[in-house]
Amino acid sequence: MEKADTPLQTVRSQIAATCKRARREPGEVTLIAISKTHPADRIEPLLEQGQRHFGENRVQEAQDKWPALKEAYPDTVLHLVGQLQSNKAEDAAELFDVIHSLDRPSLVKALAKAKEKTGRCPDCFIQVDVGEEEQKGGCAIADLPSLIAQAREAGIPLAGLMCIPPADIEPTPFFALLDKLARDNGLEGRSMGMSGDYEIAIMLGATHIRVGTALFGARG
Repeated sequence: MEKADTPLQTVRSQIAATCKRARREPGEVTLIAISKTHPADRIEPLLEQGQRHFGENRVQEAQDKWPALKEAYPDTVLHLVGQLQSNKAEDAAELFDVIHSLDRPSLVKALAKAKEKTGRCPDCFIQVDVGEEEQKGGCAIADLPSLIAQAREAGIPLAGLMCIPPADIEPTPFFALLDKLARDNGLEGRSMGMSGDYEIAIMLGATHIRVGTALFGARG
């Protein structure tokens, strides 16, 4: 009897099929496995299957479980995808390789200070509030050019833009908007798309997709 595909194999196959439709190469899309709330023993099977990009929402949770995992799998790339408080910037800079939620001048300053102190500064995506939802965080579209300029002046390496579209609304226009904003501002990366809509995001230019449920199952 043939072994069924693992969730990781299934997602990778869907990424490849979507890239083919979009006339893109699968290597243009980085799959980030969102491992927030999942313990190390749920994460290790994906590491054993070769997955290397993982995303966490909270600095403290990542501090509890990732140092040992990164020691065992030193080529792992750890992404912070949740909101970052300025007073946690130094801790985030020491542990994470990429931050997807840079969204305000005070955080630019905190990361610049952390860089000066630790010598480390993760690549950063600026989170854009494409749906005008204050509770989600994100830089207002009108403030984006100014924040990009401040980050560049402070020596923060910018990987691109990130968005979380409003829930239960067709995401296509929001992904298209983020793609346009990235192009207009000369940024390569587009962190957009989750378990329910990453195929749409890939069609619209996503370079990083953040997938949790499709890999780990629904949280209890």
